[in-house]
Amino acid sequence: MPDWLTSLLHWLAMPEAGLGTLFVVSFISATLLPVGSEAALFGLLKLNPDLFWPAIAVATVGNTAGGAFSWFMGLGAHRMVDKARHGQTTELRALAWLQRFGPKACLLSWLPIIGDPLCAVAGWLKFPFWPCVAYMAVGKLLRYIVLTIALLQVFPGGLPF
Repeated sequence: MPDWLTSLLHWLAMPEAGLGTLFVVSFISATLLPVGSEAALFGLLKLNPDLFWPAIAVATVGNTAGGAFSWFMGLGAHRMVDKARHGQTTELRALAWLQRFGPKACLLSWLPIIGDPLCAVAGWLKFPFWPCVAYMAVGKLLRYIVLTIALLQVFPGGLPF
């Protein structure tokens, strides 16, 4: 294994970095990259149960920041396409239904598969940034709380392997 990869894996090790690692993993998982943050959150809480609320907060902030990053990527893509098309509108008819919901649609950003692209589409459609971020944060916070409590109830004594 290359030295840089070993160093990166060591830096991201849960016992040493804990909340910092959780933030990075949560941020990355909210982009279009296929990464999940739930396992990192669950692992951290199994190692440090006293970090329940700080870990939920860090995961929520990291995941929301990643969603905001996706929003900006969508906005940037829209501007690039508009520039290439000389200012003509680029909204597709298939996205029209999303415009009915506006920023409230970002409440669904926690959903698997469609949640992360939804943040980028919100930017593409030029939904207001701060309301989108607020709805993202609420949805992601509720997901982390419910999922973490459920996992801790199912696996109270530790991991099954």
